[in-house]
Amino acid sequence: MTMNTGFNPVAEAGRLVEWVRTTCISTLKREGGVIGVSGGIDSATVLQLAVNALGPDKVIVLMLPDRDSSPDSAVLAEEMARKLGVKAFVRDITPALEGFGCYESRDLAVKSAVPEFDPATDKFKIVLPQNLLGEASLNIFSAVVIKPDGRQIRRRLSPTQVNEIVAASNLKQRARMMTLYHEAERRNYAVIGTGNKNEHDLGFFVKYGDGGVDMQPIRHLFKTQVYAIAREIGVPEEIIKRPPTTDTYPADTTQEEFFYRLPFELLDGIWEAFEKEVPAEKIASTFNLQVGQVNNVIADLKDKQRTTEYLRLAPLVP
Repeated sequence: MTMNTGFNPVAEAGRLVEWVRTTCISTLKREGGVIGVSGGIDSATVLQLAVNALGPDKVIVLMLPDRDSSPDSAVLAEEMARKLGVKAFVRDITPALEGFGCYESRDLAVKSAVPEFDPATDKFKIVLPQNLLGEASLNIFSAVVIKPDGRQIRRRLSPTQVNEIVAASNLKQRARMMTLYHEAERRNYAVIGTGNKNEHDLGFFVKYGDGGVDMQPIRHLFKTQVYAIAREIGVPEEIIKRPPTTDTYPADTTQEEFFYRLPFELLDGIWEAFEKEVPAEKIASTFNLQVGQVNNVIADLKDKQRTTEYLRLAPLVP
């Protein structure tokens, strides 16, 4: 169930195709676009829009895995690039990340929280509490270590440990940004970003990483709106049906358990209604929730926006 938004994916897709064409060629004076494609819904949708706008011969796809990336990501990305007839290149960023000390710094921080963690054999992920509808709770991360026998060890992370893990992990996005710009600049192309409204407005992006791009066609769209456009423009069904993942940590981690804490259909519906100043009582009735549950979600949205505001600021000057 959703609020009645009046969103028209067909019309919006057409508008975005024209916007990509005009922005890339007329505004930025670039000859084409480079896109980092992960096999997820956002990059697949942006890729299809860019090909519709610029033509397959003016779009370059980069797949930028590291040793933690899911093999499924590369398979889906390659299949879509092949279907669209665009040039696709794989650039494994693992050696660069090893040189930056990404894995070593990250694993030491995990081990400080979970001494039983063995980076050679264990997988891990970091997650937020998943009971947002049950009670108001802070965005406090825990590390979940998964042993080879399937046993899981979960420990709450201190702010220092979270900072160490996130700072190391963000090297991945910044290494990808550098690689995308190298490929774009040598061709006089623009780097086309794939971030949506959920990511940008709630701070689920890396400053000067996946946030460091020349243009962002879907930044104003809720995730559910991205799905609606994807279905209209022919994004493959296997990508549409794939659960959105962070594809950042050794263990599989959905975006819901890592950051958003709710399914997108529910999160987006409550968020959009709140932005339109719909009373909490009416939102609760629409989604068959209690008013307190709606207020928990709204409080979480406000908290994420407040604590990540610095990510959306341009460099400050006196």
